[in-house]
Amino acid sequence: MTPSALVLLTLLAAPVAAQTRPPVEHIARPGSRAPFSPAVRAGDTIYLSGQIGALPDGTIPKGMDAQARAAMTNLGDAARMAGVGFDDMVKCTVMLADMSQWAAFNAVYVTYFAPGRLPARSAFGVNGLAMGAGVEIECIAIAPSPR
Repeated sequence: MTPSALVLLTLLAAPVAAQTRPPVEHIARPGSRAPFSPAVRAGDTIYLSGQIGALPDGTIPKGMDAQARAAMTNLGDAARMAGVGFDDMVKCTVMLADMSQWAAFNAVYVTYFAPGRLPARSAFGVNGLAMGAGVEIECIAIAPSPR
């Protein structure tokens, strides 16, 4: 096949590919000025932005237990905005400012999921999180497409 024929086939196939792509919905938190969407739906997949343990007043509580609970609550709030919950989460990524807090985070994390329904997960240490937080968690969930 000549290079020009390959280009022509690629151009002809592009509109078909664009038509089959699932719609993307950016779910915004009302009144938020944050430079991201808390959740984005692409077909049956929900991408939940990283959530830190900030309280509703914007403060970060002291201690991993309180921060982990606040981060999980914030994650749950973002998930509900997208029509999913903790049972729908299939993959999570946890970032910890101090890896020595891993066990303390896990003790809180597991209480948000039904027994035997833990998502696949990665956890790693980072050198600083937004607002001086000790933990940030992001997840991917699966839900039926809206009709």
